[in-house]
Amino acid sequence: MLSSLHIENIAVIKQADIDFTEGFNVLTGETGAGKSILIDSINLLLGARPSKDMIRSGENRAVVSALFTDVALPLSHLPETVDIAPDEDGCLYVSRIIGIDGKSQTKCNGRTIPVSLQKELMPYLINIHGQNDNRLLMSPVMHIDYLDSYAGNTELLAEYTVCYRAMEDCRRRMLVLKRDEREKARLLELLRYQVSDIDAAKLKPGEEEELEARREKVKNAEKIQKQTRLIARALYRSEKSLPAYELVKKAITALQAVSSYVPDSDSYLEKLTAMTYDLEEIGLAVADIAESEYDDPDAELDRIETRLDQIAKLERKYGSDIEEVLAFRERAAKELSDIELSDEKLEDLRLELVTLEKQATELAGRLTAARRKAADTLEKSVVSELAYLEMPKVRFRVEIRRPVEENGKPHFSRHGLDEVEFMFSANPGEPLKPMAKIASGGELSRIMLALKTVNMADVAGETMIFDEIDTGVSGKTSQKIGMRLRKLASHHQVICVTHAAQIAAEAHAQYLIRKTEIEGRVETTVSPLEREGRIRELARIMGGVNITDKLLSSAAEMLDSAGRE
Repeated sequence: MLSSLHIENIAVIKQADIDFTEGFNVLTGETGAGKSILIDSINLLLGARPSKDMIRSGENRAVVSALFTDVALPLSHLPETVDIAPDEDGCLYVSRIIGIDGKSQTKCNGRTIPVSLQKELMPYLINIHGQNDNRLLMSPVMHIDYLDSYAGNTELLAEYTVCYRAMEDCRRRMLVLKRDEREKARLLELLRYQVSDIDAAKLKPGEEEELEARREKVKNAEKIQKQTRLIARALYRSEKSLPAYELVKKAITALQAVSSYVPDSDSYLEKLTAMTYDLEEIGLAVADIAESEYDDPDAELDRIETRLDQIAKLERKYGSDIEEVLAFRERAAKELSDIELSDEKLEDLRLELVTLEKQATELAGRLTAARRKAADTLEKSVVSELAYLEMPKVRFRVEIRRPVEENGKPHFSRHGLDEVEFMFSANPGEPLKPMAKIASGGELSRIMLALKTVNMADVAGETMIFDEIDTGVSGKTSQKIGMRLRKLASHHQVICVTHAAQIAAEAHAQYLIRKTEIEGRVETTVSPLEREGRIRELARIMGGVNITDKLLSSAAEMLDSAGRE
């Protein structure tokens, strides 16, 4: 549900904050007050291309942001590839900032996301249904998705999808194995060289880091040897002077001789004795380092540099580090094995494909049967609903076709073996034609409303925006549209921009869009209306300039009768 919308510096809107309610919300106002700007702002959240001309004159940027609550259900339908999740409160906060240069940035719960991800995400949360934005009706691909939703084919379609993906993967592997012999020979030679090239180096994970550490040590070999010898002589063993170890031992002997005269001598002797152990341990360890350094550091450094250079050449060809090079080797070896055993593997894949096609055909047949059964019910329900919406002569048909490949075999797609298209005829005697080609804007909006009404559970929880669905219809029809929008709002949040009082009266909440002059500049504001404000706004819509007591009374009666069929 769209809980709140913030618009800043879009055209004549300096700043607007709208808190929407559950159920049915309407936006009304004078012509030219800015209702279209509101829709344009929401379209920016859907990923529409921004324009610097949209930014309010004198400002450097524009912002549109929205808070969506209770999004768990609609987001559950997202593809696994879309990495978006609500926060701990089940909310999603989406904002888009437009710069004066026309560039934009979108954030979702504080994380910057690309426009491509925005366009994939937002239709699961909000959809605009206007005279030119009925994508469900315009795209036959969407028709089959709608029919499957209406038929309750989710589980069956998921089962088929697993089989279809396995079938596509099997075909892809067969295609790789069917390369022509010249290509196969060239690839074999390349793969053998790559595997041999890597194997010859006898790489070990972590070797590069170890060599780099050793290289630093060798570069400092002279310094290390000089200092470690100095440490060893000073602490433990020296021919020219007494080291610290011998001096401490002498101190112990002297202290023992006068221990009865020195307070706490036992404690001091214990500490000095421990000190001799530490000096001996450090001195011997450092002496070993001093004596174990390379006899010829230059030769050792040359060997290390040669090995690192060999590793670097392999990394330039096969990966950024030794682990990636070895992973590349494993993939190349597997592909080499696949090609060398291609004939045997190709036969295995053929048998696997036959089994998968048989399984997919059976599942697709069940999908077709479910779709045909659902189509009969859907056609009757939509025609009945459109008759209620004052389109009594409409004919509506769900056409289910089975396309074939050029070789005459059935064509499998991610939907099964079917293609679905909604056919429509608005007038008696006219043939049924694809809906997108013949339905007018007003008809499309009502057809969309009918489809959503007969399948209200379809993507329950989304926000649906209807932009001037009342265009070109009479008062009676407007009232029926309002009733249906209110009914639809029991499963969805519905927001409607309307000029019809009959529709506005049916809403649970009403917002007034108006244009005012503030400090010499025009600004559009949006404010919620209480009962008295709604009555006056309904009267204005019904009567125009002169709002009489009779109009106010009629408006109040219309508001009080809302929700009654």
